[in-house]
This record gives sequence, structure tokens and C-alpha cells, in this order.
Amino acid sequence: MELFDTNKIVGQTASAGFQIGVRRTLPISPEKAWAFLTSAEGLKLWIGNVKGISIEAGEAFQSAEGISGELRIVKPQQQLRLKWSKPGWEKPSTLQIRLISSHPEKTTVSFHQENLDHAATREQMKLHWEAVLNEMLRKTKVN
Repeated sequence: MELFDTNKIVGQTASAGFQIGVRRTLPISPEKAWAFLTSAEGLKLWIGNVKGISIEAGEAFQSAEGISGELRIVKPQQQLRLKWSKPGWEKPSTLQIRLISSHPEKTTVSFHQENLDHAATREQMKLHWEAVLNEMLRKTKVN
């Protein structure tokens, strides 16, 4: 009897396709992290160029770059959960952004994405979210 499935691919789940999670702790408060994520500059990093989006549950969006989706859960300074899709994807993924903090001037920003269709898509999105976090760090560093 095998204890481990040796055919399992990294990031593949039984029920949610492929998933990826990346996180980084930034030297800013949860309030500043939320303000940045939901600003035009922040939205551009993780959605693209969108105009007139309000950050509330039920809000649909489409960026100039073709990223589309719908906000499902909005908990200010804590969590965003949404449907998120790139052009050409057959079905949207589920993206969750969490802000985790136990210190007033440090916040861990976590991107978790599931319902991805393939290991290659998972790797592509891993690189994408790592780049978003690197850019957030660069843009929010206290000088």
C-alpha cells in the first residue's frame, strides 16, 4: 500500500484545480497596505488599468489589459476574495488577498489563487504574484 501519491503534481488539489500562494511582509501598517492595494496605483499592479471601480462585493471589473472578474468578499484592511481571469482563460480563478498583521507597522500581504487549469498556469501566476509583491515593497518602502 502506498502512503503517498507519487503522481501528484505540486500545487494540484483534488477539488480546486491548481493553486498558488505567495506572501511577503511589508514595512507598513494594514491601513496603508489596504489603501495602496485599493488605490489606482495598487489596482494597476494586480488587476491592470481599471476606471471607476468601487471596492465592494458584487462589483465586476474589466481592465484595459483584459483582466476581468468580480469582487465577492470585501473586508476592509483584511481580505478581498474575487473571481479573477486573464484573457483566453476558459474559466475564472478564485483569488484571495489577505492582510495579516500582529504589529502596527508590518503587514503580510498574501495572494492565494485557486481553480487554475494547469501546472504551467500555476507557475506563471506564481511569478506574477511574486512580481506584484516585489513592486508593492518597492512602492511602499518608507524612505
